[in-house]
Amino acid sequence: MLIHPWDLADEKTWRPWLAARDFGTLAANGPDGEPPILVPTHFLFAEGAATDGGDEVVLHLARPNPFWAAVEADPRVTLAVTDDYAFIPGTWRAAADVAPEHGVPTSYYASVHLLCTATVVDDPAEKAALMDRQYARFQPDSAHEPIVPGQAPFGKMLSAIRFLRLRVDEVRAKAKYDDHKDDALAARVRTGLTERARPLDAVVADRLRRG
Repeated sequence: MLIHPWDLADEKTWRPWLAARDFGTLAANGPDGEPPILVPTHFLFAEGAATDGGDEVVLHLARPNPFWAAVEADPRVTLAVTDDYAFIPGTWRAAADVAPEHGVPTSYYASVHLLCTATVVDDPAEKAALMDRQYARFQPDSAHEPIVPGQAPFGKMLSAIRFLRLRVDEVRAKAKYDDHKDDALAARVRTGLTERARPLDAVVADRLRRG
């Protein structure tokens, strides 16, 4: 992912943004020269939860998933989370001395890439504890009793899944919203987004408020 200096998102920007999100694309190198393997998945991002005090991502996948062969061949993986995106027509970005139809279009978006080292978890007790953490995050209303391996209703299902603990080694974060351009451009684009009113336009327009 290309990150220009004006697009770079610092920790004060990307951490709260990522904390509000829990779905991304997990990528691993394909084994034996195969193409990369991509898996859309929910995940749990836990600050400072890794054994070395760093950040950690927890997720699980079905045992038949082809991702396991890839991660066992190479534990280096990337979790990419992208949101708050919109196509910006060139007519909105043209400078005052340029014909609107000669303006250059672009895409606005935020994206955080977590470069991680993966550990596969197969121990039933550890899987149960990790599933409890996921239930507490995603389904808190029903997370009343801990999952016990081998016991109904969910303990007997643990053999059907495997967990990944991802130690976050590096973060590459980008917020591409023409921050290097002037306030007049931001105002034009904000107006265009407000009038167009596609599903994410209001969110993107809010990011363009300056001052």
